[in-house]
Amino acid sequence: MKNSTKTDAQDRDKGAKFVELANKRVNKAVKDISLIGNLANRRNYTYNEEQAKKIIKALQASVDQVKASFLSGIHGQQANFEL
Repeated sequence: MKNSTKTDAQDRDKGAKFVELANKRVNKAVKDISLIGNLANRRNYTYNEEQAKKIIKALQASVDQVKASFLSGIHGQQANFEL
């Protein structure tokens, strides 16, 4: 029984850490995505359709990879983005 209690405590610690990091990381990602969205403002920036599609494709691939990680439990590596 003592091992069960220790495991329960460890699970609670892992769960609390997950919530803490998820809150921080998801909020940061949402903010960063919003900042990327600001790049679409043609008053401030010039870009072509190919560049826009490349950004959207990279973001979608990253979201798809995160989704797959949660569904499978297997974490994959993401390549760095560059226009």
